[in-house]
Amino acid sequence: MAYHIQLLFACCAALLAALPAAGRAEPPPPARPAVLNADAPPFLTVAGRKDYGRFLQQATPRAFALSPDGSWGWAAALDTPEATEARAIEICAGWGGQGCRIYARDLQVVWPGRESGPPPVRQELLTSGPGWSLAADGRFLWQGPRAARGAYLWAHGRAAGGQDSRGGQPQPHVRIFNNAGYDVLRFDRAPATDDTNAAAAWMQSALSELRAQGYARVVVGGQSRGAWNALQALERPGLADAVVAVAPAAHGATGSAAWAWALDDLRQVVKAARSPQARVAVANFTGDEFDPDPEGRAQIFRSLGSPRVGALLFLDRPQGLEGHGAGADARFTQRYGACLLEFVEGRSSRC
Repeated sequence: MAYHIQLLFACCAALLAALPAAGRAEPPPPARPAVLNADAPPFLTVAGRKDYGRFLQQATPRAFALSPDGSWGWAAALDTPEATEARAIEICAGWGGQGCRIYARDLQVVWPGRESGPPPVRQELLTSGPGWSLAADGRFLWQGPRAARGAYLWAHGRAAGGQDSRGGQPQPHVRIFNNAGYDVLRFDRAPATDDTNAAAAWMQSALSELRAQGYARVVVGGQSRGAWNALQALERPGLADAVVAVAPAAHGATGSAAWAWALDDLRQVVKAARSPQARVAVANFTGDEFDPDPEGRAQIFRSLGSPRVGALLFLDRPQGLEGHGAGADARFTQRYGACLLEFVEGRSSRC
């Protein structure tokens, strides 16, 4: 009898496990943050809601103001939050708005009666080592490994004058990923110890930590030396599902003696790539003072395809975007931000 009872329990457990999801309580998907809902602001016209979408791509501090007569205005990235809000209200009033007030501030809706409350608290420092750290960036929305669509690790460049770039806000295209549900993390390095190959090893440790955290997709992006290190991560299969390398460089600006071997080093980075599942986007710009040979580098980047990586998107000197910092230009985000997200997720192969 005891044997039959045990068998009955085992069968019941197997049947419960086999039930369709509709028959069991599944955790609900995370609620979309209120600030991202372009249909929610009152009084706005279709044009106003479209402009609110552009506001959501901006760096913080940022503020969006509107008035009951449908006027609006926004400002972003001024010296202080107070100056940013004052400018947004000024722009709203300049369009004839009466009674303009702030609807959204940074990551929150603050309109009376529609307040969203502060964004979720996240652990600031995830992991670190001598000379580097992996930190959640509090200027971006946060969901955590289980709820997030993925993780975007951003790596800053190395300032030519040795300035400390830690804590710098990631480039605006990263907002597109964050608004789509990606957690954003900074890969910060101390300038005194920020050697190229040492940083590559640190980055690989940081990416391994994100994998251990359980993110469904891991994207690593960066600008200048950060982008160079992101390409170096391709030498270890499985670390990153995608790379977004914006103006990669590691040999100094115009006149640097290191330019003599810059192309050879880039060839070695490309040859070392062993990530056949990774999707890689590279952006190169006209007039980049850190680019010793635009045509030569372009040829090397074009060779970064199968079987070294799964797919390559090469944005080679796009028109109207110039200089080493062109990736921070709002036009880059407007033109390529959504496409980069689609490419990374395998929904597009070209921009």
